[in-house]
Amino acid sequence: MPENLKFFTTAEIAEILKMNPQVIARKLQKGEIVAYKIGKDWRISEKELLNWLETHSNQIQKDPGSAVVRHFVRKGRLTALPAQRKKRRYLLEHILQRFELNRVYSEKEVNSMIGELYDDFCTVRREFIMFKMMTRSGGKYIRNSSYLFQK
Repeated sequence: MPENLKFFTTAEIAEILKMNPQVIARKLQKGEIVAYKIGKDWRISEKELLNWLETHSNQIQKDPGSAVVRHFVRKGRLTALPAQRKKRRYLLEHILQRFELNRVYSEKEVNSMIGELYDDFCTVRREFIMFKMMTRSGGKYIRNSSYLFQK
């Protein structure tokens, strides 16, 4: 573990944030703030506290796509593809940004790149074609330069 790793108790977090300790405890129990339960109390790393605060910043873009991505991405991986078409499209665009324009990818490369973010790479690959984000020909994939991202 890094030398400068610092942990706080529920009471310390409540004091730092000037909040009621019970409110902090509820956020910890729900998993809203990443923490570790040791004995009867929680320990929150400084890093996780800062991450949680960042998600509540008023400086976060008010772009609905970034809100959807924040909701469905945990630890750099997609937790699910939502059924709602518009939300799903935001997540597909998030994955699509990994692919370079005008570069030809093999199916194996596409699967690997998607698989780093989401296990069901077949579904994502099919959706890329369906939304015309990519073109497939002879097992080769190219990101469409004509595709316009949602606003």
